[in-house]
Amino acid sequence: MVQVSIVVPCFNENEVIGAFHSALLAALGPTRQTFEICYVDDGSGDGTRLRLSELAAGDPRVRFTSFSRNFGKEAAMLAGLRMSRGDAVVLMDADLQHPPGLVPRMLELHRRGYDQVVAQRDRAGEGAVRTALSRAYYRLVRRCMDVQVVDGAGDFRLLSRRAVESVLSLPESNRFSKGIFSWIGFDTASFTYRNVQRAAGQSKWGGKNLLNYGIDGLLSFNSRPLRLAIHTGLCLFLSALGYALWIIANVALNGVDAPGYTTLMTAIVALSGIQLATLGIVGEYVGRIYHEAKRRPHYVVRETDESRGRYEHLSKGSGADGLGRAERHHPETAG
Repeated sequence: MVQVSIVVPCFNENEVIGAFHSALLAALGPTRQTFEICYVDDGSGDGTRLRLSELAAGDPRVRFTSFSRNFGKEAAMLAGLRMSRGDAVVLMDADLQHPPGLVPRMLELHRRGYDQVVAQRDRAGEGAVRTALSRAYYRLVRRCMDVQVVDGAGDFRLLSRRAVESVLSLPESNRFSKGIFSWIGFDTASFTYRNVQRAAGQSKWGGKNLLNYGIDGLLSFNSRPLRLAIHTGLCLFLSALGYALWIIANVALNGVDAPGYTTLMTAIVALSGIQLATLGIVGEYVGRIYHEAKRRPHYVVRETDESRGRYEHLSKGSGADGLGRAERHHPETAG
């Protein structure tokens, strides 16, 4: 029986995967618990897939799944959770920014009864601009979102088996795991660790990706932007009504006056901008509804170390959310 599963999404991590694997084995050894390491190759373009295949062939505790292309980290984490069989599941990155040495501490807190154990990084070593923007974003989401997302609380966390099953029961396609982890609840413990730089390679999270991820987070767990559009429209209506009454009163007292060109152009530009922004907000929600309605799988598996029978057992009962089956060298849909 597997006690601990380590889920590791990978995307172009060939330079660091060997060092990470060695560090993880060194950290798990003293725990004296049976474990498995579930690697998910998210359509890497380097030698990551071949390296994971070699690790799985040389160690029965290592398992891997490789996607047909890059589907994103959310899909990779979902695939890893579906692969996992342990009573406790640890999600972590392969770039060593999530120190493997912290895993025993997470397991100890889990033994005390916590269903979620979150390792929160500080912001040591980050640029001032990125730090300021991140803090401003988390202040915004705390006010706007229907769930509590903590600054520094990322994907490096431990989930109990019942917490994993709760996450897997959510069928949505547009997944924002930080919000999902908060939404499912359960007893949660957290601790802070010092931020660690990547051991090798380059970050896959540039400014554009972070911006899009932040927008997904804001829209995934609240409808306040739509309500804000309604409030803005009402405020503009009341302002226009007040302005119209002021013009009528001015004409009654002082006679007809030529309207100002500047005022007219300002009103047109402002109202047009607000209308376009509102249409954009509505379009984002409609696009998400359209994406969910198509019910496409979250990912497509290219290769896995699993036998067909075992993978079918893992995916049994998940047809409602599109999970299919995968077999080595036989790409099929999964997700």
